[in-house]
Amino acid sequence: MEIFGIPIQAMMGQLLIGLINGSFYALLSLGLAVIFGLLNIINFAHGAQYMLGAFGAYLLLNKLGLGYWWSLLVVPILVGATGVVIERTMLKPLYKLDHLYGLLLTFGLALIIQGLFRNEYGSTGLPYAIPEALQGGKNLGFMFLPNYRAWVIVASLVTCLSTWFVIEKTRLGGYLRAATENPQLVQAFGINVPRMITLTYGFGVALAALAGVMAAPIYQVSPQMGENLIIVVFAVVVIGGMGSIMGAIVTGFGLGLIEGLTKVFYPEASTTVIFVIMTIVLLIRPAGLFGAQK
Repeated sequence: MEIFGIPIQAMMGQLLIGLINGSFYALLSLGLAVIFGLLNIINFAHGAQYMLGAFGAYLLLNKLGLGYWWSLLVVPILVGATGVVIERTMLKPLYKLDHLYGLLLTFGLALIIQGLFRNEYGSTGLPYAIPEALQGGKNLGFMFLPNYRAWVIVASLVTCLSTWFVIEKTRLGGYLRAATENPQLVQAFGINVPRMITLTYGFGVALAALAGVMAAPIYQVSPQMGENLIIVVFAVVVIGGMGSIMGAIVTGFGLGLIEGLTKVFYPEASTTVIFVIMTIVLLIRPAGLFGAQK
């Protein structure tokens, strides 16, 4: 069976790859959107923190014998804790300055982190095995669906929607959003705004680390894995709207699917289609698809 001259197995296979990529786009852009929307910091170290998540899972397995499921729990907490330290010691003095200072600082941190890991582990990717419980797959008739890839899609979607619900529909989320508009007023109600800001940055970093752990069995663990992805993720955030939580989720998954379809019909454009869409969106709606117009 064919669709527009393309075998359905090939099309569905590319759509699955696009959905997998979209899952990581959504998770990473969600972390960026949380940090920028609530802290007004452009976190260029996000790709390096994603890489730290993958290396954290690799090191826990090879040094301590802790497998994938423990890594899903432990690594985001550990990498998120490093984010807390970075926010308290480096980013906090920059909040009253131009956004460019935070971008330059986080860009420098990314180069340092990637350089240290490249010096220690080289540029060759390191393998990380799929957990035994998620090995194999299911034959759907028109395609073969690997269990691990299905798990990544579901876990990413649940994480993204849970984060959106907490920020948009709960009292805690209300405090976070109010603190971005009028921190003095929120502090007058007894809320520790500096601590909330610190934990928010740590949470955004933990989302990147979680994506890194889930990416480790699919892509090889490499110091360059975040560097290759972060530019695309920034484009996703811009298209969805800087600081828009739902925009990051919808745009991440949607652009992953578009990228997958492009590989089927016009493979040469698959690496640039997201940036073409970004250019068009910015020309028509500078605030992004879900961003608030000012």
